[in-house]
Amino acid sequence: MGTAVSTVDTLGAVLFIGWAVAMWLAVAVLAYANGRWVQPWLYKAAVGLIGLGVVGQVGHFQEHVAQAGYWIAHPYSPAWMTPWANSLSRGMGQIDMTKPSLGMEILHLTGNFIFLAGLVGIAQITRRVGGELKSRKWARMGVWMQGFHGVEHIVLTVSVALGASRAIGLSTWFGAIEPGPALVTYRIWWHFVFNLVGTIILMLSVFHLWRERREVRAAYGRHEDAPVAVASHAEKAPDAVREPALVGEE
Repeated sequence: MGTAVSTVDTLGAVLFIGWAVAMWLAVAVLAYANGRWVQPWLYKAAVGLIGLGVVGQVGHFQEHVAQAGYWIAHPYSPAWMTPWANSLSRGMGQIDMTKPSLGMEILHLTGNFIFLAGLVGIAQITRRVGGELKSRKWARMGVWMQGFHGVEHIVLTVSVALGASRAIGLSTWFGAIEPGPALVTYRIWWHFVFNLVGTIILMLSVFHLWRERREVRAAYGRHEDAPVAVASHAEKAPDAVREPALVGEE
């Protein structure tokens, strides 16, 4: 990674961190509003939040795919990042220019928390519906998994920020693996597998949210004390009972 930092690098880093902050503020608003009567517009806002989380994870995962692909072609080379990831990491690395890998750690930490915000958004948007939704089940699974992954990135970032010679975490075997091809191989594939599984969970949750969207949408505009029950797709409403019509005399 080069040491020269451009205005584009700085602006990109600020916008990327701002994206993560805005998403978690939206999650907080959604969580607060879930305990109260809300207008239907909040449903659309929650869907937008989830959409941003999906976009963020697609971009994040493609970085890991590119890294894994580069490793396959160059297994003994240093770890590689795409040009746009390098640009963002240069911008974020300005926090402390004496620690060359800090910007990269902050970048991956931020990307993971954007992903986590999208999963939490699905868990929140389905809270108002009574019964167990498949979308909520998958989202909760993703929140637990990505939450653990987020803690891993916090540990990696903090260890570098505090002056460790190398990042300390599960993906570096707590700093026990010496820098070189072995460390690069282990870390690249550790994060690739974690993000692959997390992305699959996210897509399954979004798929089921699409199928259950009517029940979820119907819950907005109602108070939490009166949740919408989840009906089976095979269940049909009983036919309305009509009163016999009286035919008037001419």
